[in-house]
Amino acid sequence: MGAGASRPSLGDFSGMFDLLATDACIAYNECMQYTIRGIPAAVDNALRERARAAGKSLNEAAVDALAEGSGMAGSRRKRRDLADIARTWKADKAVETALADQDRVDEDLWR
Repeated sequence: MGAGASRPSLGDFSGMFDLLATDACIAYNECMQYTIRGIPAAVDNALRERARAAGKSLNEAAVDALAEGSGMAGSRRKRRDLADIARTWKADKAVETALADQDRVDEDLWR
């Protein structure tokens, strides 16, 4: 700095700091990152297969699955609730005999 020049104060930059803070907040929210732990192996395998089949990255497949599961993907996958067959069981002697046979313990095998 030359003679007689004054140093700028922080107040002179407050607008710039506000702008940087706003930009950082927007970038943080738009590029939000999650760390999800404890993914069951079956879910991991399904996501990886889904990514392979769609030609997408694992991240893209996971984001798609989260959007779909949360109802944010536009159309949720239709799931069958089995209401049409609930309470339609009819007793069948052959089935009951087969089930009873499965419940019988063979004492010789347990010695």
